[in-house]
Amino acid sequence: MNSTSSITLANLDLFANGAPWSVFEQLRKESPIHWNAEEEPNSGFYSATRYHDIVKILRDPVTFTSERFTNLEEVDAEQEEARRSLLETDGTRHRALRRLLQGEFTPQAVARYETFLRGLTATTLDKAFALGSFDFVEEVAADFPINVLVKLLDVPVEDAPRLIDWGNRMVGFDDPEHADMLMSDPESEKYRLVPFKSPAALEVFEYGDDLARQRRGKDGTDLISKLVNTVPSDGIALTERDFHTNFLLLVVAGNETTRHTISHTMRNLINNPDQLAFLQENPDKIEWAVEEFLRYASPVYHFRRTATRDVEFNGVHIKEGQKIVPWFAAGNRDEAIFADPNKMDVTRNPNEHMTFGRGGPHMCLGNALARIELRVMFEELIARVDKVEIIGEVDFLRSNFVHGIKRFPVKVTTR
Repeated sequence: MNSTSSITLANLDLFANGAPWSVFEQLRKESPIHWNAEEEPNSGFYSATRYHDIVKILRDPVTFTSERFTNLEEVDAEQEEARRSLLETDGTRHRALRRLLQGEFTPQAVARYETFLRGLTATTLDKAFALGSFDFVEEVAADFPINVLVKLLDVPVEDAPRLIDWGNRMVGFDDPEHADMLMSDPESEKYRLVPFKSPAALEVFEYGDDLARQRRGKDGTDLISKLVNTVPSDGIALTERDFHTNFLLLVVAGNETTRHTISHTMRNLINNPDQLAFLQENPDKIEWAVEEFLRYASPVYHFRRTATRDVEFNGVHIKEGQKIVPWFAAGNRDEAIFADPNKMDVTRNPNEHMTFGRGGPHMCLGNALARIELRVMFEELIARVDKVEIIGEVDFLRSNFVHGIKRFPVKVTTR
């Protein structure tokens, strides 16, 4: 293997076939806080690939802030002001925005959706399995969580394809197939003040504005009504910009990560038939197996932080203003934490994975919802399949941000 000096995780070719697990392993062993060169206008970043280092970064937002943004893209003060959401906010304001929505995402709150999820899962699988051979992403993984989001937003089910399309176009900002234009395209500067520099963001804003007008001043309990009718606990009402960016965050986060976890998990179970067989024989273990589904899939590679001061970290001097990137996917395969980390083991216990983060103020707000979605989907799916085969090429998203699968052709034989 080459020296780590030549490795940069800004190189999207490393991610052409999914996560570069061997590269993450080499960095953990040889260069756990690793400098990555980038092309202009970006200035490079440090990568953290060991579990304990990632935890320290996530739990110290004073030193490693999200306020300077969480993607690798470097933005100026005007862009920060225009594009800031809950994700890019720290401190008191972050806590207030989080409290605005967190009541809808507690384990107790999401448990009331189980009956709905059972019915939705049955409908999704009935439709897909009737085809025999199909694209698992299109027919199952994308269809299922978007319909959960439709319910949370209380929008017509007919809008689901638009929500999927917007998510694809924004999260796929580095993938020529999905992006309206790549960030490197000079034309993207026209959209510098909207998330992902994507024209799709403007369409989401317009859609959200229509919904906000309908629900402002009424007594709805959906997420949009919460955003437009509730003043956060810090007493600072949401501006139009705040509504735009946080509504867009719900559209993206409410769909993309669960969708990709479902896809990866199905592929991982096909490639590990002993694990699939175990769960078919022990369906009561699926609830716990969800934790391994999440660890092994690692649907989000990273959310970056920025140093607020000069700091010595694990022997490396990081300067104020420099980016440091916790790679959750690398932490999820850290051999210091997980025995035989490259093996899928649905009985793994403990399983303190960092797919949702690992402590700190930015722990994923929707983690309980994602868990119940995954549990219900695979309880229903595993009980019904006899054999699942991959019958074509699995096509991965061109991205070092989201560990996504675009296409995944399968043939299913039911019991």
